Amino acid sequence: MLKAAQDAFAAEGLAVPLDEIARRAGVGAGTVYRHFPTKEALFEAVILSRVQEYVGAARELITDQDPGEALFTFIQRMIHEGGMKKDLADALTGAGVDVTGALSGVTSELNDSIEALLTRAQAAGAVRGDIGITELMTIIASAFLANRAHVGDIELHQRVVAVILDGLRGGPAGIDKVLPG
Repeated sequence: MLKAAQDAFAAEGLAVPLDEIARRAGVGAGTVYRHFPTKEALFEAVILSRVQEYVGAARELITDQDPGEALFTFIQRMIHEGGMKKDLADALTGAGVDVTGALSGVTSELNDSIEALLTRAQAAGAVRGDIGITELMTIIASAFLANRAHVGDIELHQRVVAVILDGLRGGPAGIDKVLPG
């Protein structure tokens, strides 16, 4: 049932009807409601599972021999999946469901894991030193939101990722030259 919900939410976002999820799972809507009292509760479970997958993937990459490539691989995966799976974009934008409370613990784990990847990449000289986890997570979330408007445009997603990775590799442009005043 959770796999069917993951697939349905990824394809259609939060707008998918619960009856459609039940149909894809091969069960009745009542069965879904017995396990998840609301569609929002099911959505939270799906997003929690997806974020836990990211935590596991980040932790696996922390010991990679090439710290820069490990970080870039992880960022590419997140942005690609965020652009292809509407549920991640819906969760980030709060489109009908606030999952921040349900995800607070695992989100902290994710941030810690990504920060470890970032720190290792910076120590290896693969990533500019003036980027912290807050900036990196903002960049990733922004890419999710930008890609949401272009779901399925893989070439666009690849170009966005290339620009982001180039920016992470380069030195600071001089914020006084970028921002007015």
